[in-house]
Amino acid sequence: MLRYCSKPGAVNVNHLLCCPRCHSELHLHETPIRCAGTNCVFSRRGFPRASGQPVLIDFERSIFERAAYDDDRGSVFKRDDTGRGFGVRVRRMLTGSNPVTPEKSKEMVKLLKRENKAPVVLVIGGGAIGAGADPLYDTEHIQIVGTDVYASNNTDVVADGHFLPFRDEVFDAVWIQAVLEHVLDPPAVVAEIYRVLKPGGIVYADTPFIQQVHEQAYDFTRFTLSGHRWLFRRFEEIDSGAVGGAGKALVWSIRYVALSLGFNTRVATLVALPFFWLRFIDYFAKPGPKSDAASGVFFFGRRSETALNAKDMLRYYASKHPR
Repeated sequence: MLRYCSKPGAVNVNHLLCCPRCHSELHLHETPIRCAGTNCVFSRRGFPRASGQPVLIDFERSIFERAAYDDDRGSVFKRDDTGRGFGVRVRRMLTGSNPVTPEKSKEMVKLLKRENKAPVVLVIGGGAIGAGADPLYDTEHIQIVGTDVYASNNTDVVADGHFLPFRDEVFDAVWIQAVLEHVLDPPAVVAEIYRVLKPGGIVYADTPFIQQVHEQAYDFTRFTLSGHRWLFRRFEEIDSGAVGGAGKALVWSIRYVALSLGFNTRVATLVALPFFWLRFIDYFAKPGPKSDAASGVFFFGRRSETALNAKDMLRYYASKHPR
């Protein structure tokens, strides 16, 4: 059996799972876990575990190597999954909190409770609880399924977002915070989000725009507000906009100027710290210009049966830049 989440109303994920390669059922009680599809490579090789959690990754198509998870090793990364470490707190002091996610997590909770007595939410990149996402985890009867590419106290399954090991249309919502910049193929990940969401299911995503590389080899892509909206073109928008503006982006840049001069991460953070006040400029910025210079952008919406077309994007940009 897979572990239960520790929060109230936690869900047993077994009935949600499938093979990330062929979407067949899994023999969950075998060691290793195997795919039930007789022609699938994972019917023979099976899947490893990390810290006792199943590692349901299609290694032949993933950037991650199976060897990194052998011997029940929990992670290909070292992470502070509490979000309370000294380095995390200092960087948060420097760049400030995310002003959008507390509001959107509360809004998601409100919508979910209105529509379902026991909604199930998939968190992609949930090894550490994202800043501002606490309402999702703290609300009774909302059932969280946590995934990441490493095992932590907040995850149930180790998975690659390009090939999610879940059945079609099983989640009421998906939360993917500061993740899409770290995947090789963001459209493929968003297509998987669409697949596993129920019709009308809710998604929240925030992604950097003007931020430097911050995950070394696992950092690939940035999005403008319009580019992010096009990424989620098969979803109906509830809201979208900037997450931090030019001020926050400038603080990021000062820190990376120090890094480019050869200072280590701790010293570079201390160099930038006196300039933390620049991020408060964003409170006075106009929404349109702010989004054009945003540190990050967000999308909050629902799975839709219709999609935006190319010409819609001109109207979208105009709607975010009223004269």
